[in-house]
Amino acid sequence: MSDIKFLSFRELFLRNKRGLLTFLTRRVGREEASDLLQETFVRALRHDRFETVADSTAFLKQIAVNLSRDFARRRKTETRYLDFGDPPEQTPSQEATPEEALDHGRKTRIVLETIEALPPRCREVCLLVMHEGASLSEAARRLGISETMARRHLRLALLRCRASLD
Repeated sequence: MSDIKFLSFRELFLRNKRGLLTFLTRRVGREEASDLLQETFVRALRHDRFETVADSTAFLKQIAVNLSRDFARRRKTETRYLDFGDPPEQTPSQEATPEEALDHGRKTRIVLETIEALPPRCREVCLLVMHEGASLSEAARRLGISETMARRHLRLALLRCRASLD
């Protein structure tokens, strides 16, 4: 990147960051807004002909709008798949056949081994949410990570647990 292009992009960033951050914060929340702001400028930099864009501020705003829409769709999808419903019974019912009881024990063992094999932070989030009943935001706060990162760790844990049972 040439010095002139760098300086003009820096000036564009300084001129637009506050407005875009405010807009993104209203759309997605404070925690995710800074990530989307950064992604907005990364995408603008990667644009092949950014120098030829007539209204760079409007272009940046449109990128931010698209990113916030993508984020909302992703959040809606995650919410649908991260709805845990009622927790499963720890033991099979009294009416369960011996085969069902054995199968339940086998599945429980597989899931516990899978959780134990998770990366440490991923395992911590999984145990806080699934075992202790903490919310994602509570788990994130207790572990000193963002809620987005906690959600990613939990998603990975769930995907691995499901895969181990297939």
